[in-house]
Amino acid sequence: MLSYIARRLAIAIPTLILVSIFVFVLQKLLPGDPALVLAGEERDPQMLEFIRQKYHLTEPILYQYFYWVEAMLHGDLGVSLRTNQPVLDLIADKLPVTIQLAIMAMIIAFLIGIPAGILSAAKKGTPVDYIANIVALSGLSIPNFWLGIMLIMLVSVNLGWLPASGYESPFVDPVRSFQTMIMPAFVLGTAQAATLMRHTRSAMLGVLKADYVRTARAKGLGERVVIIKHAFRNALLPIVTLSALLFGELLAGAVLTEQIFTIPGFGKLIVDAVFTRDYAVVQGIVLCTAAGFILMNLIADILYFLLNPRMRSAL
Repeated sequence: MLSYIARRLAIAIPTLILVSIFVFVLQKLLPGDPALVLAGEERDPQMLEFIRQKYHLTEPILYQYFYWVEAMLHGDLGVSLRTNQPVLDLIADKLPVTIQLAIMAMIIAFLIGIPAGILSAAKKGTPVDYIANIVALSGLSIPNFWLGIMLIMLVSVNLGWLPASGYESPFVDPVRSFQTMIMPAFVLGTAQAATLMRHTRSAMLGVLKADYVRTARAKGLGERVVIIKHAFRNALLPIVTLSALLFGELLAGAVLTEQIFTIPGFGKLIVDAVFTRDYAVVQGIVLCTAAGFILMNLIADILYFLLNPRMRSAL
């Protein structure tokens, strides 16, 4: 197993290096002089020269990249122009909020998507199957921002059940934290549940046609035992891979939802950084997001290895 993980790491590390190159080069292609932004409104010539020397802006872009990577390897992602805080501190402050939102959204997605996919496959061609597919298509089609606004109007404004916006840490007030996060988690989770439902249904339909499933039924096993114990266990492999990708997508793609519900997470941070041209923050967030995607893919590969006995026997 260690050799398998080492091979996956051998692919992940060059991928992260390529992503860092893309992030750095694309940021350099943006119009404008970073020194002018850093110097502020006065833009004293001596200050401009000092900034260009300090951040190596007068040197070739290749040298600038190596200076950036060297600082990054020492835990220095730069300083935010907007707040004058280290980028690493900003990420450490905002990332747990988005991780909490992503975990809650994935739990909702699992609770809705996987049972619906199993039921749809087991009842193929029946009204239950058609209703499940319609619901899944609706979940994929309804924009997150529209669903979020409708939930705020209905649940918060009209019924007054939950707060419309804001955030509270679960370590300070767990109940309040759950109340503020459940609606945005539901908005994100329903969209992911639709994707999970479609893939679970497809995987289950393929497995239910297998010979060992027919053999299990011929032995007189109950339909529930056949579906859950025999079919679903073997359909888990593509679901695990998809779940890892969806979780990585939530870490990077909750921008609109966090803006609507005023959640101080990764999404709101990157929107503010883009609008204020806070280059160091944008670079740090994109790099951390890419690292998160690579990590989730690595975890998916490890789970794939653990769940698939044929891979273990082959190695």
